[in-house]
Amino acid sequence: MSTVIENRTWRYATKKFDPTKKISADDLETLLEATRLSASSYGLQPYHVIVVSDQNVKEQLKPASWDQSQITDASHIIVFANAADFGEELVDDFVANVSETRNIPLEGLKGYSDFMKSKLIDLPVETKNSWTTKQAYIAFGNLMQAAAELKIDTCPMEGFEPEKYNEILGLNEKNLNAAVVLAVGYRSEEDATQHLPKVRKSKEELFTII
Repeated sequence: MSTVIENRTWRYATKKFDPTKKISADDLETLLEATRLSASSYGLQPYHVIVVSDQNVKEQLKPASWDQSQITDASHIIVFANAADFGEELVDDFVANVSETRNIPLEGLKGYSDFMKSKLIDLPVETKNSWTTKQAYIAFGNLMQAAAELKIDTCPMEGFEPEKYNEILGLNEKNLNAAVVLAVGYRSEEDATQHLPKVRKSKEELFTII
């Protein structure tokens, strides 16, 4: 079995973390860099990632997370917050970064900039919010799989109250919205879930090969 499949078989949604085990600074940096390198539409990355290790903040987030123990027991809580709305600055900032990174004059990128703006800026706010949320999920998935490569446990969590997260983390002032949460750390030996076989659709049911 290749390590690709092996690591994904090993990974599971950890229900009980060992609160005494913390992720090293080097491993955390690797996880964040893997997240930074994730693909996104046009490369715009219309989201922000909040990494929470402060126990007091985690305690505040727990009631807003249906009192799930992963929030306070995991080493880190990583919140993906999508841009609730955006204007031309999203494209302008990206194009400026491209210009600097690739040493391309800004005027040489005007056509690409205008194209992106024509596809994005006039979208309804609801559509923008949906699109930026999807982009956050791409990075979220990359982080989860990178953790599996390092044998770091995760639990993807949608069971939380975004409005309260936004308030606690000061996201409203930044025009951000908590979209999805990943608890990251190391499984407890008491977590019986780790011993259960994965339940997935068969290849025949899931895939159509044309």
